[in-house]
Parts: sequence; C-alpha cells; structure tokens
Amino acid sequence: MRRLPLSALQAFEAAARTGSFRAAGEELGISPSAISHAVRKLEILIGAALFERQSRAVHLNVAGEALLRHVTAGFDELRQGIETVGARSGNLLRLHCAPSMAAQWLLPRLRDLLAAQPGLEVRLAAGVDYPRFEHDAFDADICYGPPRQEGLITVPLGEETVTPLCAPEIAARIATPRDLLEQTLIESDNKRVRWAGWFAANGLSPPGPRGARFDRSFMAIAAAVDGLGVALESTRLAEREIADGRLVRPLAGRASDIGYVGHYLVFPRVAKARRPIRLFAHWLTRELGLPEPAL
Repeated sequence: MRRLPLSALQAFEAAARTGSFRAAGEELGISPSAISHAVRKLEILIGAALFERQSRAVHLNVAGEALLRHVTAGFDELRQGIETVGARSGNLLRLHCAPSMAAQWLLPRLRDLLAAQPGLEVRLAAGVDYPRFEHDAFDADICYGPPRQEGLITVPLGEETVTPLCAPEIAARIATPRDLLEQTLIESDNKRVRWAGWFAANGLSPPGPRGARFDRSFMAIAAAVDGLGVALESTRLAEREIADGRLVRPLAGRASDIGYVGHYLVFPRVAKARRPIRLFAHWLTRELGLPEPAL
C-alpha cells in the first residue's frame, strides 16, 4: 500500500466507469496515454491484469470488477470523511431536482428556505436523468417517479391532484367532462398521468391526439396560461397560476380527479448525517404539510 499511488486508483476508477482511457483522461484532465500508464503501473504493483483491452475501448475482467467494487466504496468513504471535516461541509447542499418541480414549486420557495436557514448554500441542478450518487455530484434528489437506485433513503412527497386546468376564458365553455372532447387538449408526454387515464376515470373514451405536446409540465402549464388549450396537470406544480387566477379548474367538483404520489426526496444513507440534508428534508416536508421524516 505504501507504494500504491492514489492517482493510479483514480485513473483505474475513471477508466472502469467510462470504459475508455480517452474519456477517463478528459475527466481527470490528463492524456489517454497517462491513464494507460497509470493503469499499467497499478496492474504491475498488484500483480494482476484488470482490463481486457480493445482498439477503442477497455472492459473490466473479473479481477477488475472485484477491485472496482472496493475502490468505489473506498472513494465514497474518503469523500464522506473529507466532507465531514471540510470547512464548508456544514453549509453546502448540492441538490438535483426534476425540472418542473424545480421551476414551478422549489424556486419560488428558495428565498424562504435560505432566510430560515442563515448560512445555508444551495447548488441546484435540474435535469431528467436520475442521479445515482455514484460520483458524489449531489447530496439529494427530488425525483419524479419512484427512484431507480436501491439502498437510498426515500421520502414520498405526498399525494398530488391531477386535474384539467385552463385559462378562464376557455373554462366558460366547459361544464361537464364530455365538453373536453371538443377542446384542444395539451399533452405532457412524460407525465405518469395522461389524458387517456383521466377520461377512463370519468367513464369516457379519450379523443384522438390533437393540440400541442410538451415533454415538461412547466411548458404545458405555460401553454395553458397562454390559452393554447386545456392541460392535465398537478395542482401542486400549477399552484401559483391557480392562486393568481391565470389558470382555473373548470370541472372542480364535477369530475373525478386523479391523485398519485409523483415526487420523492431521495439521498444515500450516509448523507443523512449531514446537517444540510436534515435541514432540507425537514423544511421540505413542513412546506408540503407532511410528517417530518425520522432521520
């Protein structure tokens, strides 16, 4: 171990994860040949080949796969230890969030969170990919749909109500669920609750596709505000537009809405020891009127 350089282990981990000496070099800021030399040095020091080398890619062999599991766990422990004693570790929250939840719900409340927790620093990224917490880029994620990685602490963020929403001038023409068959329906392609499900819940067959389609709820909500049609969206995500009258629920009390748990707060078990995670989890559940999680 005294002769084993940390840089060689870093090169090995990056090459194993990316499957390429070139990609690993770009990530670490060194040349592909430097990655190759570092990996070769590691193989010589431990006395075992770790990769099956091909012309443009490398693949772990059985020994490499075994070593990678331990190296990954070791790097995770190192990061956790450095964060624990780091000067800013008590204040920094690196958060990933589903795009529409970030834009429609979280950002409007961020000022209140920072005011309630002086000194807390938030780095927020919004994307459709599910972070797997393997590379320590994020502390927590508010994901849409159940998390895809096992071994995480998962906090369901309560039931959301999905209902037709539209501008007031359009609502005047809608008195029953059947009236929606004559309206332009805005479709959100990535929603777990779609128009077909809503019409089925109200005893109707859905009309054929027509109208605008979007892959994010925040765009569908904006389109409904602009009068492009009727959107089927969560009242949580559209709460500001409903509160200020830009959107209304034309069938409130006259149709069956759909309730479902759409979003989850997730983070690795080791992260629950960090103060920013605990603060955020408790603040988030309070804002949503949910029981505080036992962390």
